[in-house]
Amino acid sequence: MSVLGVYNPLNIELDHGDGVYLYSTDGTRYLDFTSGIGVTSLGHSHPSLVNALKTQGEKIWHCSNLFKITGQEMAAKKIVKNSFASNVFFCNSGAEAVEAGVKVVRKYFNSQNLSKYKIICAKNSFHGRTYAAISSSGKSKLTEGFEPILGGFQQVEFNDIDDLKKKIDNETAAIMIETVQGEGGIVPAEKPYLRELQKLAKKNELLLFFDEVQCGVGRTGKFLATEWVKELKPNIVSIAKGIGGGFPLGALLLDKKTSKVMTRGAHGSTFGGNPLGMAVANEVLNYVMDEDFLDNIREVGYNLRQLIKSELVNRFPNVISGVRGIGLMIGIECVMNNELLIRSLINERLLTVKAGQNIIRILPPLILEMKH
Repeated sequence: MSVLGVYNPLNIELDHGDGVYLYSTDGTRYLDFTSGIGVTSLGHSHPSLVNALKTQGEKIWHCSNLFKITGQEMAAKKIVKNSFASNVFFCNSGAEAVEAGVKVVRKYFNSQNLSKYKIICAKNSFHGRTYAAISSSGKSKLTEGFEPILGGFQQVEFNDIDDLKKKIDNETAAIMIETVQGEGGIVPAEKPYLRELQKLAKKNELLLFFDEVQCGVGRTGKFLATEWVKELKPNIVSIAKGIGGGFPLGALLLDKKTSKVMTRGAHGSTFGGNPLGMAVANEVLNYVMDEDFLDNIREVGYNLRQLIKSELVNRFPNVISGVRGIGLMIGIECVMNNELLIRSLINERLLTVKAGQNIIRILPPLILEMKH
């Protein structure tokens, strides 16, 4: 093979997709509960997205940020209106958004001549595969062979506020966590934990940085998962995946005080916020910011978890031990090896994603209905 061998793809060659279904080149139809790992938020070949891309493609594909891109301001205004954010930076992926966020943290305290640079992260986290991202995770699986990793990152137990308190010192700048750990096994940050984070951040003058690359953009039934805790006031949130509906796109959301330090030339992206991506993003945002659409995600997600519990957990406790999650971000706890079960599900024409050694991730398109 000419493609670099860093992936281990399934032996399924896809031809096309339609809604919540994928079709292989041999004509087999699969129910897609992967969404390209939480990306195809409106399913495959959604008419609104196809039309937006075609229409924009006949106008202009790329011009770089040397010029004003109308779609950028349109999308940014929608996000600002419906979130904590004061400003938005567009990029091309989740890892890029996280890297930009790390730069913002450093820039914020440097602008005040303060020697605060350390970022506290959670164990078992995943923030991407770029250098700062793998350094923040502390996972040997990601960092082995790439040492020395970048300094300035510390890891604590997720959902353990006492462990976090021990790590805070006068050089601590920010706390960066996933609001719901995805690769780590669909583990939500507990509400009391998030409330305590807010108090600690205020007391110690820290920035709160939430990585919502996988759990944001409607996946949990809220536009941002941080919205489940009303008291929570993020300074920085990274999003990606679902915002492009399948088109490569990421964004960094900043509050007023962090936005101020990112002046002209502080950061940039050649392709970030390109006309094609913005055309698609504006359509996606119209859906994932609609309260009826979000209500359906919450309802279908709840019903699906209940169905898994009654039909799998209760009936086959020697195979499935539990189910957890929020909205349409669901983790099935397996007693046996999850890869064996995932391959068995493929034989039943159902596509899922693994997480860790014993979790099957359910990340269907957000248009899923119980009839599917």
